[in-house]
Amino acid sequence: MTKVGLRRGALAALLSFGLVGTALAQPPATGLGQSWPNATDVSASPNWHAYVFVLGGIKYVQINDLNGNVLGAVGTANGQFITLPIGAFAQLVSTPQQPAAVSTGAAPAAQPSTVYQDSSVQITATPQTDGTVQLVAAAANGCDPIDCNIRNQ
Repeated sequence: MTKVGLRRGALAALLSFGLVGTALAQPPATGLGQSWPNATDVSASPNWHAYVFVLGGIKYVQINDLNGNVLGAVGTANGQFITLPIGAFAQLVSTPQQPAAVSTGAAPAAQPSTVYQDSSVQITATPQTDGTVQLVAAAANGCDPIDCNIRNQ
């Protein structure tokens, strides 16, 4: 093998490692709907699990309870939201474009708590007196929660 061939081979190997590193830095694109997906728990609350998946420019956020039961999920891109038909309380998920499909008539059993927030989306969970959980997805105020907390102090 010539020096040029060795250099090209080394360059190809370095590019391959760079692409693998980039792929590993992205949120996973599979596992949505699973109790314990192979994804990082990014919940903002110790009382819930939140998992983010990205595919085709759409961010999917799934919320689970502490036992791994899938409660609901939303898809979001460019300020638009859609409720996904997964989870025990998918019918109780509301977004700016889509109100909850059903109403339980139950009262909140606790204050809403932020389960997930990033620069584009915030999801809150509110336990209800009948044992259900209402999930509400909304556009975030445009800043990272840590930055927002620092600015609002």
